Amino acid sequence: MKGILVFTSLLLLAGCAGQQQEGLAQWLGGSSCTKPDADQQLALSMADEMLNEGRPHASLAHLEKLPESLDQVRLRKAKVSRLLGLAEAEPLYRSLLGGCLAAEAEHGLGQLASARGDDVQALQNLQRAVRLAPTDEKIRNDLGVVLMSLGRHEKARFEFLTALELKDDDPLPAVNLVTLSLLQDNWQQASDLVAKLRLKPAQFAEAQARAQQLKATGRSALPMG
Repeated sequence: MKGILVFTSLLLLAGCAGQQQEGLAQWLGGSSCTKPDADQQLALSMADEMLNEGRPHASLAHLEKLPESLDQVRLRKAKVSRLLGLAEAEPLYRSLLGGCLAAEAEHGLGQLASARGDDVQALQNLQRAVRLAPTDEKIRNDLGVVLMSLGRHEKARFEFLTALELKDDDPLPAVNLVTLSLLQDNWQQASDLVAKLRLKPAQFAEAQARAQQLKATGRSALPMG
């Protein structure tokens, strides 16, 4: 009987601990990603459209009409703030850690770390993002860029190829694959990739510029998108 009571007590304690951990995750920013209502979704779409048109200030103005309790709002505010170089970007991304948009938050934190030249921190954030969202081609590509800057060329190639196979019409991993070949002075491989991936002359020129930057400075920053 005593053994049963002890066992039951342990189960209750475990349950309480689980509830405490869940509550802590929610307090730290993890939420259930409540679905926006119709009006809120329209405002989010307007903000996205304006950002895609190169109007980040207007995008932010539309987001400021929405409740920041929505994870989708904080994620967009974080991205716009990052593009505008505002200090609010990092705390906004951190508020999403532990929630349903944690992969996007880690990705954004990795982009911020890369922008300030901290590739080691960027690598850690992007590796966590990949574990959370392994089929997101943009995260895989950005992880490849950081690995390339750190001199881990074969791992970088793996990430670029994965990104390209996940979405074969995305030019970023294709350009980065050519960049990597040029960085390694493998011009034949670069030429073969240009033909196979049907890259335009402007894209090859971009790959050359990135390779030269890497050779000169030892690193290449992530794209701002």
